[in-house]
Amino acid sequence: MSDPFELNDDIPFVPAASYVPAAPPPPMWLDKLNPEQKEAVLATEGPVLVLSGAGTGKTRVLITRLAYILSQRQAKPWQILAVTFTNRAAREMRERVGALVGPAAEAVWLGTFHALCVRMLRKNPEAVGLRSNFTILDADDQIRLLKQLMEADNIDSKKWPAQGLMGIIQRWKDRGLTPDKVGHGGGTDYAGGQALALYRAYQERLKSLNAADFGDLLLHCLTLFQDQPEVLTQYQQQFRYVLVDEYQDTNVAQYLWLRLLTQTQRNLCCVGDDDQSIYSWRGAEVGNILRFEKDFPDAKVIRLERNYRSTPTILAAASHLIAHNEGRLGKTLRTGHEGDVEKGAPVKVRGVWDGAEEARWLVEEVEALQRGGQKLPEMAILVRAGFQMLEFEESLITTGIPYRVVGGPRFYERLEIRDAVAYLRLINQADDDLAFERIVNKPKRGLGDTTIQKIHQLGRAQSVSMMESAQRMVETDELRAQARTALKTLATDFGRWRSLKDTMAPAELTAMVLEESGYIEMWQKDKSPEAPGRLDNLREFVSGLEEWESLAGFLDHVSLVMENDANAGNEGLTLMTLHAAKGLEFDTIFLPGWEEDIFPSRRSLEESGQKALEEERRLAYVGLTRARKRVFVSFAANRRVYNQWQSSIPSRFIDELPKTAVEQQADAGLYGGGNWGGLSESTLARSGAGYRPSPRMIAAEDWKAAPLKSEHGFKIGDRVFHQKFGYGLVEEVEGTKLAIYFDKAGRKKVIDSFVEPA
Repeated sequence: MSDPFELNDDIPFVPAASYVPAAPPPPMWLDKLNPEQKEAVLATEGPVLVLSGAGTGKTRVLITRLAYILSQRQAKPWQILAVTFTNRAAREMRERVGALVGPAAEAVWLGTFHALCVRMLRKNPEAVGLRSNFTILDADDQIRLLKQLMEADNIDSKKWPAQGLMGIIQRWKDRGLTPDKVGHGGGTDYAGGQALALYRAYQERLKSLNAADFGDLLLHCLTLFQDQPEVLTQYQQQFRYVLVDEYQDTNVAQYLWLRLLTQTQRNLCCVGDDDQSIYSWRGAEVGNILRFEKDFPDAKVIRLERNYRSTPTILAAASHLIAHNEGRLGKTLRTGHEGDVEKGAPVKVRGVWDGAEEARWLVEEVEALQRGGQKLPEMAILVRAGFQMLEFEESLITTGIPYRVVGGPRFYERLEIRDAVAYLRLINQADDDLAFERIVNKPKRGLGDTTIQKIHQLGRAQSVSMMESAQRMVETDELRAQARTALKTLATDFGRWRSLKDTMAPAELTAMVLEESGYIEMWQKDKSPEAPGRLDNLREFVSGLEEWESLAGFLDHVSLVMENDANAGNEGLTLMTLHAAKGLEFDTIFLPGWEEDIFPSRRSLEESGQKALEEERRLAYVGLTRARKRVFVSFAANRRVYNQWQSSIPSRFIDELPKTAVEQQADAGLYGGGNWGGLSESTLARSGAGYRPSPRMIAAEDWKAAPLKSEHGFKIGDRVFHQKFGYGLVEEVEGTKLAIYFDKAGRKKVIDSFVEPA
């Protein structure tokens, strides 16, 4: 039977739905494109970079370009390679191309990098030491295999967790590095300097199992092309056209794979936005898109700058902000709508006293928008880090506003929070067997399934709780000595913690339990990418307990929250991180927590400096451009972070918003007036790219006079003297109260009558 998609010079191509003449005219659907989009579709020969800003129709361009090449018979379907980053995007593209040109779309090599590499490796497995039916391991299998290798080499998995080593290995694979190509540094000192040897052993073990992990799929393809040049030549000749979506998110291995495949035909079209490259922590290299013109000196660069999503005011704010980045190719978004277009509401920047007030204000704005007719699914709160969600979730729950968390579980559903709550439940109620089962071996206490099963059996036989059963078994010889010792220690700890629950504040008790149990240490030693975020969430969890007077009251609250979560539908307001929001859009966007150290993230700046700062700014740009109609940015003068109060100054990104597109709503007296931080240009210049000083580090002359004075005439920026604390600088004014950073005593709140001008 002949292939229905076969095209040759003798047999005309006839799609199932309609007849395509030998010399088809340009399709009518080209008329729906704007001039730049049309140019990107028609420029089919040679290397092309389509710089597509947010909301400029890049998906339409990709789909139309692919359909155009097919409809004009410039290539057979299997001579086109189209690469996406998600299976969902691949399915959508195939369906939409099929709607334009018929079943020919089914024969296009279209899919994710990994899916396409699997297809190539199944055809040529022997070249990389595999058989065609090789298995692709999931994350759990990878960790289990690595643990076996580490145990064989007597490497302490508590000191050197397998998850940390797997993260290092995957980073090497993302950079296209086989064991023989890894140099010094870059993680080789992990596991006592055994990381590279373990990587080599891991790869050998995978081959003996006829298996590969996801990182191998690209890596093995690169090896295949290098060791079997005739295979590379075959694919180079086959693929006349290569199309790549989200090029700014490619890693080094993906970049090398694309370069090799397009060396012959050179008809490479990459669509992406350097201003939306926000995944460096996943291996993405923004440099891939920035050096496209260097890689292909004859490349055609087409800029899509007509935005069909946001108002002109939002576009002006986003463009002005991102222009502060040096590492970019440059483009300026403008509205794509013809004729008179309303500028839209200004970006509203709100300054509040603390995080609790920020959450209350945000919920009030949501309710006001609801009264005005806007639906909850059209609104979203985008935060920089997951730990920020708790305060907003609590406020939404209190007011009964339905919401959903996208890209992760709700705060109380997170693994580490469930574990912490289980510890508290078992302190509050010793008969809580479900809580006991959850934490009895978290962290690892050497208690295997057999031990837990015996505890179960005795508990059922004697009608007692698992905790009571464990205490009884400690006194017998039915368990191994190590297990008895672990259970005795655990029971003793819970007895001591339980004795404190009525006299110690819940937050203080929880901090003690998480520390003394070893649970915090467990995550501190975990080197997986998720571990720092889990620690942040635990700190925020403890911080949230400050508001509760009793442990029982808090646990009742959590139970009600979980019940509300279980009954919540999807027709609510959306809460997510900025990273998870890429590609989405809403009528109204709330961007809270725009303060130094939170956004931009201090951790990121300390690790990568200027490079991290520019990615943080791209993240802010992504947040702004998710909005169709309205943007609310907020910051707090004081915020309790990880159970400690700290004064904050507004994010530098607020200073970088154009004042013509912003409506200031900061409370009077915050930060010394209307320049968002009272910071002079000289101060910002001294602060450096990677770090901006806190208010206490800023000289008085760098602060503008605040319109608000205390009862005795003191204002922000005044130098004062206190009999007990010495000299200091006024940071905040609230009635008769002053927040002062003293040179030797640190930050204190005092009554203004107790200080005098310095």
